Amino acid sequence: MSTPRILVIGTGDTKADELRFIENCIRQAGGQPISMDVSVLGEPPYKPDYDKHTVLAAAGHHLDKAIAGGDEMSAMTYMAEGAAALTRRLHAEGRIDAFIALGGTMGTDLALDVALALPLGVPKFVVSTIAYSHLLPPDRIATDLMMILWAGGLYGLNSICRAVLSQAAGAVVGAAKAVVVPTKAKPVIGMSSLGKSCLAYMVDLKPELEKRGYELVVFHTTGMGGRALEALAAQKGFVAVMDFSLQELANFHNGSVVNSGPDRLENAGIAGIPQIVAPGAIDMIDMPAWQTPPSHLQARTYYAHNRLIGMVTADEETRREVARKIGAKLSTATAPVAFILPTRGIEQWDQEGEPFYDPAGLAAFVDEMGRSVAAPAELHAIDAHINDRAFVETALAILDRWVAAGIVPAGRPDATEAA
Repeated sequence: MSTPRILVIGTGDTKADELRFIENCIRQAGGQPISMDVSVLGEPPYKPDYDKHTVLAAAGHHLDKAIAGGDEMSAMTYMAEGAAALTRRLHAEGRIDAFIALGGTMGTDLALDVALALPLGVPKFVVSTIAYSHLLPPDRIATDLMMILWAGGLYGLNSICRAVLSQAAGAVVGAAKAVVVPTKAKPVIGMSSLGKSCLAYMVDLKPELEKRGYELVVFHTTGMGGRALEALAAQKGFVAVMDFSLQELANFHNGSVVNSGPDRLENAGIAGIPQIVAPGAIDMIDMPAWQTPPSHLQARTYYAHNRLIGMVTADEETRREVARKIGAKLSTATAPVAFILPTRGIEQWDQEGEPFYDPAGLAAFVDEMGRSVAAPAELHAIDAHINDRAFVETALAILDRWVAAGIVPAGRPDATEAA
């Protein structure tokens, strides 16, 4: 793409200088800026390509309605609906190739909606005063969103601000020129895991699935990995999901920030995608290693994986609660579900001699999980550990049976991805 068209979104009434600077940097980097103004009360000192009236109209709103509530939040909510709808339409019509948005909390809130409105492979860049903040819930973050902290950006341009904005402009233009959009030459299977040292099944499953003509995409379940899996499932991006690491669900249930949002383990079922599910690593509760564990968890076994993330073991009642949560979520699925329950362990460190060995806790979970999986979901209890070959063979047998029955489309072994 020689001259990518970059949609530039911001409130032109308060950030005109910054937005104009970004547009100029985009031109210098070889892109074509297209401006979208999302101001509510004021007017920008320039004529945007898409003004606020056009933005609001894209979602069926009018400026009078946006300001009638008398508060900035309700007005920007209407504007966010319009910006997302208009951006989605512009991309569908082939008028834009990427977008960049600039904002504080209000502008970031709007920009997150816009990013979610676009498919994977469309570059999305947000310059924000709250980049990387825990104010951003996982379920609001698009799968391939890029962010940069808007340092020195509270009021007007300065040398620090220019350095940040110019990097952002160059990054989004470069991404639009270089991106390789997914082609899906082969049917895609989504899989969750928690790193090869904790859950190792994908090592054996990947070559077997590729032999059958599928592309396997594995998501690392440390919060945002599960979020990406859920987002792509909601877009019907998989022919099947092998959701074998549900630790983020356990984290959310226990109030940990290392989570994927409240809808973990729901979107594939809602989208009608067949699921093979297992309870990998639900016995652990992740937390930032640089924080002291909450008082109610300090008596539990703690393990610092590195300087960023640590985990504690869940007690028996917590594991039973998680089992019931899993069962309830699976019961809402609109496509076939098979649940594999390895009765000898669900992650590498829960085996004898390892730090999280807790046979009573595992037994409590297995007992409750057996009660919680109800028809039409299939329950496959196996006398094995999740990292044993028997687990892999059980998963493949279910998949092969579903392919033979036409539940999952057959793979395409001879298909090749475009270079």
